[in-house]
Amino acid sequence: MYATNYHRASSVADAVKLQSSSGEAKYLSGGMTLIPTMKQRLAAPPELVDLRHVAEMKGISVSGNRVRIGAGTTHHEVSTSAELKAVCPAICHLAALIGDPHVRHMGTIGGSIANNDPAADYPSAMLGLNATIITNAREIPADDFFLGLFETALEDSELVVAVTFDAPAKAGYSKFANPASRFAMTGVFVAKAADGGVRVAVTGAGSNGVFRHAGLEKALATNWSADAASGVTVDASDLLADIHGSAEYRANLVKVMAKRAVAAT
Repeated sequence: MYATNYHRASSVADAVKLQSSSGEAKYLSGGMTLIPTMKQRLAAPPELVDLRHVAEMKGISVSGNRVRIGAGTTHHEVSTSAELKAVCPAICHLAALIGDPHVRHMGTIGGSIANNDPAADYPSAMLGLNATIITNAREIPADDFFLGLFETALEDSELVVAVTFDAPAKAGYSKFANPASRFAMTGVFVAKAADGGVRVAVTGAGSNGVFRHAGLEKALATNWSADAASGVTVDASDLLADIHGSAEYRANLVKVMAKRAVAAT
């Protein structure tokens, strides 16, 4: 590796101040993407601001129907939270499918959504649950947060502090995982709100990252069943094609994963 200055932030305000004073500093949460990227010399930030000890960014709270998850909460903590499982077991299931035990104990929900890997699991949950991304400066609806491959609405020094959402009436997540990385070749998060509104978000398959599927949403709003998803046409023209699968293959996976996600609710 190469020389870099390490800073341990003690609060959100401290982290933002440290990052802003440099202009080139990178926030370090779980480090699941940043550290390997630095080891490969694909990134060379001169400053790192470690967020792992910022207490105000940790923890899960459920108040009635409202859920708040601190950005520094690990995947393991999300997957094993009894309080969260009582109101939204789908997101606990999603977190349990991420990577391996090491990744789940180090990686954080805030790091995942801020990185916005096109095959990551959490972005689909944020879109599916109509979540709000809370930063040190503002609140951003999930629909406005994810802009493209590894691209979000975050400004340079902006920091994800927490995510909030209303617990759904029903929700499910299913993914076809790459056997080596456990990233989603295709993952589908389905959610039905208390008012009957349906949202369906797809990760791992879109050529421009996570996206909502209007056809599946319409079908499931009319009939919340796996059979309803079977009759939906998934256009392959905007889907990813790589060594792991063609766009047409992923189009079929979208339907299959949607059916499994609905069946799991």
